[in-house]
Amino acid sequence: MSQDSLRFSSRRSPVISLSASVASSQTLATGAGLEVLRRGGNAADAAVAVAATLAVTEPCSTGLGGDAFCLYYCAETGEIQGLNGSGRAAEAQSLDFMEGRGFSAETPPTAFDALNVTVPGAAACWCDTLKLFGSQRLTLPAVLEGAVRLAEAGFPVAEVTAHHWSHWVSELQQAGRNLHPDLLLQGEAPKAGEVFTNPELANTLRELGEGGKAAFYEGRVAGAILKVIEENGGVLTEQDLRRHHSGTVADQVIRPIGFQYKGVTLWEPPPNGQGLTALLLLNILLNFPLRDLGHNSPEYLHVLTEAVRLAQADVLTVLGDPDHVQVPVEALLKPSYGHKRAQNINMHRAMPGVAPGVQSGSDTVFFCVVDAEGNACSFVNSNYMGFGSGLVPPGCGFSLQNRGANFSLRRGHPNCIAGGKRPFHTILSALVTESSSESSSESSSHQLLGALGVMGGFMQPQGHVQVLLNMLEFGMNPQQALDAPRFYAHNDQTKDQWTVSLEEGIDAEVAEKLRGKGHTVIHPVTGHKRSQFGRGQIITVGDWWNQSANQSSRPIRRVLWAGSDPRADGCAQGF
Repeated sequence: MSQDSLRFSSRRSPVISLSASVASSQTLATGAGLEVLRRGGNAADAAVAVAATLAVTEPCSTGLGGDAFCLYYCAETGEIQGLNGSGRAAEAQSLDFMEGRGFSAETPPTAFDALNVTVPGAAACWCDTLKLFGSQRLTLPAVLEGAVRLAEAGFPVAEVTAHHWSHWVSELQQAGRNLHPDLLLQGEAPKAGEVFTNPELANTLRELGEGGKAAFYEGRVAGAILKVIEENGGVLTEQDLRRHHSGTVADQVIRPIGFQYKGVTLWEPPPNGQGLTALLLLNILLNFPLRDLGHNSPEYLHVLTEAVRLAQADVLTVLGDPDHVQVPVEALLKPSYGHKRAQNINMHRAMPGVAPGVQSGSDTVFFCVVDAEGNACSFVNSNYMGFGSGLVPPGCGFSLQNRGANFSLRRGHPNCIAGGKRPFHTILSALVTESSSESSSESSSHQLLGALGVMGGFMQPQGHVQVLLNMLEFGMNPQQALDAPRFYAHNDQTKDQWTVSLEEGIDAEVAEKLRGKGHTVIHPVTGHKRSQFGRGQIITVGDWWNQSANQSSRPIRRVLWAGSDPRADGCAQGF
């Protein structure tokens, strides 16, 4: 496919602005972020406003009962810091306890079991984001004001959201759990265009604004969380909620991990998140002439699929909570290791066997903000598996996540469940900077190039790399990079084999050639099933991805280019 046809095929133009930009999966959430920016807030303030609004408008993906990760770029210092807003297992929930309940690696709890509810980390992450990175010009109640208003007055449910809302209500029902009426409209999932109100969530958000973290992890809300968990066989306690904190034992903020690829550095949250997979994937792909292979050609998709299998196999073997285990990040990101792993890829045949990873579905929201001062916030918030556990604390208006489903019950595994431990976490937020002569493990004094993310379980590191390569290797703008058809390599446990799903827009001939190389291929994936390819947002500072423009001698002004995934209901906006 020619570069001209790639540029022309995009469904939407990128949103271009001079001062600030917000991109999210819901138009109302994007608007809430812009409103906060116009009132004097910075990128962190706006990100929390977006997170809260998405908790209202997309409760089948995200909310106060879920977890969050944040990466923040400070324009004044060039430093990147972040927050790990993922929750920990109940202190009582050891492997011995789980085995005493009759569970094992072969027979884990069902996905929606209350034992899979870890401490919700999102509320603390929102508060800490404002405290550590916010402008201090707006209070927490002011930042949450738009979300409270929407929850109280109501909002029209968007089309894609309505589909997923209905899907996850059905999934819960099939598992023997009915979603609480607070998250239904007259007993059913709301349809597209119907107005939904959530006064209980409005009250919870108002209490959070007035009382901060204590209003969530203590008092009324905490009591409601513990009540519904105890009634359903869980073991979280008041102490488990009280001692939750963002970050790690060593530090409240996290330092991102990065990898340099052809002049840029991709930054991801460190373990227990799976950002290491995206970086290891780039480390392997650095050994192949991807641009020469051609975008979404059989050879290109073959190399990327094999690299995903190698990277995911490695990371699932070693990744766990860094407060409990040592994860060999530096060793996996050495160029010599990427070169070694690349030698396993045969350009003509799929590898006969790679240690498979555990696969499961999820729902998440990713969004990003760049403000007028040049600060950037890359933020991801998620329940996991739609409404998570489907358990709704009475009078609170949100459901509790089920992230504990990602723990291993295999003794000795780095991700084996333990009291107070965080599970392997799928959600990711990313930033891109210019590469420097300094080690990419250092997160200070860098020039911001943009924020990006693609949500969707184990698709996320694959999505990050695909959209980044679309820009770096093939010169696509942010919107084109998101519009372009994607692949998703995943392990089908029922058949014990890897499968490559190809989105509509990828030629049937490509699918056949991949089958000829030994891949199991699903093609084309259409309609709402395209959700498996994730939903992304991108904001870039300048058009560094525009290979022809970068040859020009004309001075470059600071212009923001933003894109929003057509697989979701959202948009990018700027001013």
